[in-house]
Amino acid sequence: MSVDLDRYGIWLRRDQLTPGLATEIEALGYGAIWIGGSPPADLALPEELLAATNRIAIATGIVNIWQAPAPEVAESYHRIEKAHPGRFLLGVGIGHPEAVREYRSPYETIVGYLDELDAAGVPVEARALAALGPKVLRLSGERTAGAAPYLTTPRHTAEAREILGDGPLLAPEHKVVLSTDPEYARTVGRPKVRDPYLRLSNYRRNLLRTGFTEEDLDTASDRTIDALVLHGDAAAVAAGLNAHLEAGADHICAQILTASGTPDDEYRAALRALATELGLSRA
Repeated sequence: MSVDLDRYGIWLRRDQLTPGLATEIEALGYGAIWIGGSPPADLALPEELLAATNRIAIATGIVNIWQAPAPEVAESYHRIEKAHPGRFLLGVGIGHPEAVREYRSPYETIVGYLDELDAAGVPVEARALAALGPKVLRLSGERTAGAAPYLTTPRHTAEAREILGDGPLLAPEHKVVLSTDPEYARTVGRPKVRDPYLRLSNYRRNLLRTGFTEEDLDTASDRTIDALVLHGDAAAVAAGLNAHLEAGADHICAQILTASGTPDDEYRAALRALATELGLSRA
């Protein structure tokens, strides 16, 4: 049985998430919470969030293949699935070469990791793969429920859907700042995009494939930031998220950015405003 993410989710780093915040996100009507920041193999945080909530799906975005041994991850998956059946999506990914000293043969490493998950009985439909380029996108559709791209645009989503074909999950992330002041939004968004992503080879290659230039990436140009960090009022941001769905995504997860970088009052106000504009709010 596949995990029901619904159409809209929220992406947060693992150090930002608490059970209390998870219950707030669920109450607003979002379908999924994505845990960023390479959760460890024990998957303790996903289990804690599932225990605190009633219906919302929890996904890892992503467990890093280099850091979390597949047998331990599989054991954790089965523990969680037994306690909270059908609500946990195991997102895994290769990360990026700059972060791992012995980063070798990434494609073969992904395949080997998925083989280990197969051997440990983790169902294909209960896992997703971080994927940007065509080769890994195809693999995600063949060996997992589908793809969870990060730092992309609706153009990439359309290209990814064409590669995946009908059926496999496509669940991109997109950063947002709820502000009608473009300069403020860029001030908040630029450092979150530039450091480290515009310095990392896998993200650079993907952005160059989808129409950005070396100069755009080297300078973190306004064009780049405006494309990768949606901003405006709630209606404008919702329209930008929906552009992914129109391009072929099944689910879009919003990473809400604020000046403080924490789930403060500004964050919660944005969370509520966006839920209302998307027609989710149950308040």
